[in-house]
Amino acid sequence: MIVLIFIFGLVIGSFLNVCIYRIPRGKSIVYPPSSCPVCGARIKWYDNIPVLSYILLEGRCRSCKSKISPVYPIVELLSAIYTVLVYLKFGLTVDFTFYLIFGYMLIVGSFIDLFHYIIPDGISLGLAFIGLLFGLYKHALVHSIVGFAFGFVLLLFVAILGKAIFKKEAMGGGDIKLLGALGTFVGIKGVLFTLFVASLFGSFVGIILMALGKVSMSQKIPFGPYLSLSAIIYIFVGVHIIAKIYGF
Repeated sequence: MIVLIFIFGLVIGSFLNVCIYRIPRGKSIVYPPSSCPVCGARIKWYDNIPVLSYILLEGRCRSCKSKISPVYPIVELLSAIYTVLVYLKFGLTVDFTFYLIFGYMLIVGSFIDLFHYIIPDGISLGLAFIGLLFGLYKHALVHSIVGFAFGFVLLLFVAILGKAIFKKEAMGGGDIKLLGALGTFVGIKGVLFTLFVASLFGSFVGIILMALGKVSMSQKIPFGPYLSLSAIIYIFVGVHIIAKIYGF
């Protein structure tokens, strides 16, 4: 079963790659079929097998030999690993389905943010809608609504305060909406955990990148991936961490 779940995650990861490439470009994620972004050649089914095709083609297009980004197999593997972890935690339940959608949307949003410095409303607001449905299913709709409001207002306050101090935009609107959307799943405690851990991750990576000369103090660093990773950590172990530290 775990092998089947892993393969399922790989296949979904292949579709997520399509979303990551096409959504910020305003293209349909359904049609036309996948093609090489350099030469335009249609990708045959045997060249579109997750991870395996990338290895067999040595990371190059069969037609024009242009390099294929390693992001493609990375996304596929991330999706497969995440799918297995969610299965191991929740089994084949309704929760499993909701948390799969949760993680898949965060993977898409994170990579779009990394490449384009935006988090599409379709991701953040769509995730919020799914979270509210999940809250309704769990008979905790109020919990989800309060989580959304708290996450949204908290990061909005941080953005306003940061702009007042640094005289420039400190937090993008996409990040604010994303934390609100995450709040529909993780609630107030989860929002606080997510923002705290994401800030630690972001600061740590930012300091390393500046030390290596990869970024400057004035350069934008996408925050969405850190929020997404921290929220996923909360789902798997964050609740237990908070319980051990604070006893609730």
